[in-house]
Amino acid sequence: MPTTVGLISDTHGLLRASAMHALEGVALILHAGDVGSRDVLIELAALAPVQAVYGNVDDIHTPELEARRWLTVEGWQIHVSHGHEFPRPTPELLLHRYRDAGIIVFGHTHRALVHRAGDRLVVNPGAAGPKRFDVVPSVAKLTLSPGHADVDIIGID
Repeated sequence: MPTTVGLISDTHGLLRASAMHALEGVALILHAGDVGSRDVLIELAALAPVQAVYGNVDDIHTPELEARRWLTVEGWQIHVSHGHEFPRPTPELLLHRYRDAGIIVFGHTHRALVHRAGDRLVVNPGAAGPKRFDVVPSVAKLTLSPGHADVDIIGID
């Protein structure tokens, strides 16, 4: 049976009820930074275990946040970072830097993105927090089984 992983980023202290609803039923939540408040992590943990990284607006001394995370789910090597380690993160830059990752999850740009490069996948779930720029807030669900990865971007209001 596949494993579903919730992806969220750029909450900036706001966790919308629609984001919580969209992530119901996932086995794990990966937060790609700019969390904004520990309360966001506590609320998400009511749904599933959470692994989070810090972004450029987070306190890097928050114990739950790391600079980057590496984990294996259903045989997939997953790398999570905020993306602010690059002046302008792109799938190509991320794929080059994190060559051992089959799946790369990042945030920072506030724009949802799914990029496939052969058998590798780069995902930005978009910004789930306060509406900024001209983007629709969103999260994502990553469905994994050995050798197969699908992702759905879910708009939230």
